[in-house]
Amino acid sequence: MPTKYELPKAASEGFKDAGAYDAYRPSYPPEAVQSLLRHLKVADRPNVNIVEIAAGTGKFTELLAQRHENYTVHAIEPHAGMRSQLEKKQLRNVTVTDGHAAKMPVEDEWADACIAAQSFHWFATDEALKEIHRVLAPNAVFGMIWNIEEYNKPRSWPSVTSWGKKLNDWIWSISTDGLPRFRDEAWQNVFEKQTKHNPLQILKDSLTSDFPRFSLPLGEETVKWTVWLPEEALWARINTLSQVAVLTGEPKDAAYKTFKEALQMPDVERNEEGEIALHGVTFFAWTDKIE
Repeated sequence: MPTKYELPKAASEGFKDAGAYDAYRPSYPPEAVQSLLRHLKVADRPNVNIVEIAAGTGKFTELLAQRHENYTVHAIEPHAGMRSQLEKKQLRNVTVTDGHAAKMPVEDEWADACIAAQSFHWFATDEALKEIHRVLAPNAVFGMIWNIEEYNKPRSWPSVTSWGKKLNDWIWSISTDGLPRFRDEAWQNVFEKQTKHNPLQILKDSLTSDFPRFSLPLGEETVKWTVWLPEEALWARINTLSQVAVLTGEPKDAAYKTFKEALQMPDVERNEEGEIALHGVTFFAWTDKIE
């Protein structure tokens, strides 16, 4: 394992404006949060320890800090700007530290649950799973959660609106940096790699103690939602996507033109204040630590 961790440029540059990320990225539906914590076996369980990996500016951390269970949260974030935003919030019972998924400053088996909110696709690796397994207590659960707007969804998911599909097609057209996002649906592969059918590989793993660390199949649930946003807030929210945030000059102008064209489509729904109905899904998954 390398001693020095460097953020992918897509993350270090794409999330440079941590204040905008914190202002325009959404929080999580209460029913999704409650259900995920129930599957992690920490809902209504007081005084437990939770590790949050890649906590960002604390969109999910805030919800943990507000809970009645009085959680002790260790929030780990490698991006200095985002970590600074989180530290400024001074959340109750939350310790914020520099670190990353494959090297966490956490004791063995300290955590009663581990959570990655809007982030696991960045570090869906064997090294990260090994480290998550290390910090989790026996029989604890690892959970992942994402807010997915219609314009940023996987291709396999049906579109709700034609304007959302137009923006989704555009987002896919600029997916050129080689790093997987949630929409690529590649993050599950690291779990599936645990299941090997080759007898020689099974023998090799038994000799090296490289056994499966997390249970399959993953538990999965979704919660659909709609939010109403002013046009400028919708554009600002789209700009918090790392691949959009790094655009400048002509590509940025072309992006805004595509955005304006999409909002002229006939199925754009606006309320009396002119706010636009944005549709999305909160997707969450969980898996038990295997001893």
